[in-house]
Amino acid sequence: MRMNIIDQVVSWFSPQRGFARQAWRDALRHYDAGDDSRLNANWRAINTSAEQTDRYSRDTVRARARDLERNSDMLNGVVGAFVRNVVGGGFTLQAETGNPDLNHEIEKLWAQWCKKRNCDVTGTQSLSQMLRMAVRRKKVDGGMLFVKRYTGDGLLPFKLQAMEVDELDSSTIVAKHKGNRVCGGIEYTPYNKPVGYWFRQYSIDGITAPEPVYIDAKDVIFYFSKRRPSQLREMSDMTQTLTRIRDANEFMVSEDVKQRVQASIALAVKKVNPTGVGRTSGSLGKTYSRQMFTPGMVTELNAGDEIQLINPQGQATDAATYVKLLQRLVSSGQGLSYEAVARDMSGSTYSSTRQNLIEDGMTYADEVELLVEVIDEIYETFVISAMLAGKISAPDFWNQKEVYFAHKWVKPPKPWIDPAKEATAVMTALKTGQKTFKQVAAENGADWRDQIDDIAEVLQYAQDEYGLDLGGMIFGQAMQSAADNSAGEDDTDPDKEDSDGDEPDKDDDPDGKGSGGGERQ
Repeated sequence: MRMNIIDQVVSWFSPQRGFARQAWRDALRHYDAGDDSRLNANWRAINTSAEQTDRYSRDTVRARARDLERNSDMLNGVVGAFVRNVVGGGFTLQAETGNPDLNHEIEKLWAQWCKKRNCDVTGTQSLSQMLRMAVRRKKVDGGMLFVKRYTGDGLLPFKLQAMEVDELDSSTIVAKHKGNRVCGGIEYTPYNKPVGYWFRQYSIDGITAPEPVYIDAKDVIFYFSKRRPSQLREMSDMTQTLTRIRDANEFMVSEDVKQRVQASIALAVKKVNPTGVGRTSGSLGKTYSRQMFTPGMVTELNAGDEIQLINPQGQATDAATYVKLLQRLVSSGQGLSYEAVARDMSGSTYSSTRQNLIEDGMTYADEVELLVEVIDEIYETFVISAMLAGKISAPDFWNQKEVYFAHKWVKPPKPWIDPAKEATAVMTALKTGQKTFKQVAAENGADWRDQIDDIAEVLQYAQDEYGLDLGGMIFGQAMQSAADNSAGEDDTDPDKEDSDGDEPDKDDDPDGKGSGGGERQ
């Protein structure tokens, strides 16, 4: 056990007291992870703030993550899984202002604004494409920034500019307001609340301009994950798994070279007299440079030359097992299942796949929650811009902004693994009260009111136009009963036969109202 300088001095004067001090210190250590014995001798760690820890590694980690993004299929498997499941087909707006006509007007205007010519200041990406890029950049770079720009073109004066975290001017150290401080290109209050961002200005040729540009925090949306209270800026989400991915890349390169060598066959020509040795200048003989195997080849050797076959022997190691292990570690490190990243379902059952989907869904839900906060702020700015531009009419808007901001996002549902089993499970949950129709509709990416209206419309159309009774549909009987009640129809007919084929009588109808008449209770 290594002793500090005080223990060494005490031990020099009194070995007995020095030994006692060390024994007491060893006895007070209750955690193996805090032990300084031989097994942990090279484990050196210190406690600092999150920003101090991240600052010196942030750029290097980001550069290495980008390098693997360009060159590693394993990293792109992780990033692709998040992009597909967090954004997927995009988010559909459902405005909930309480005014159906205004809701429809806002939703229609939003769908138009989300096109690339209206929402992107560069005019190159739709909102869904920008969100997919944001998720990718967060996984690789650690985050991305959206800057609100107000221009004179487009459907609304409001547009978005996507900015990389590299564009934050980390060299800026002068505070804009008294009492604030700048760290990593962001100006903070004494409570670490961002009040402004300093961005580098690049010319078209990529040369940094001398003066950065300051933008108020109200016009900037910084999309990143905060993992410690003292964290100020982003850190790549792939940090914990980069070394594993790098190991897999290096291993596969080495294994690939080995396999190519073992799969090769070659010939070596053994010369009795090497070229230029023991021969006259006029009898140098034939050389074999640039000669290759061809099917059915016929060639002539020099006198005395021999052919020796080179055929590497050996069996490749089980690379698949090792790579699969690395991929499992990378997947679990990112909170995902191996199947979600590797797209390998060969060893999966229905139950295991279903369980993996549930666990993966919880991981995606965290990312969706963070991204929805970004979209919410974009939407609120959109509504304000639409109001100021006269695109929507909202009485007393400034006193009831929260009412007009009310909305929700609906994502397209995921396809079922086994439709029959999933449908049976949903039906059982509905019958036992474990789920409501509203919950099921939300899971399928639909609005329950719209779905009921659609069911009623289909049933009514089938009945009126073709006389069809589409049985088996959820709420089918209830919808038909409601329609009958609202119409107040009375099917009593003294000449109509009852269910047993006879005229209605007192035995069949003790109230004398007929099988179809009277008020339903």
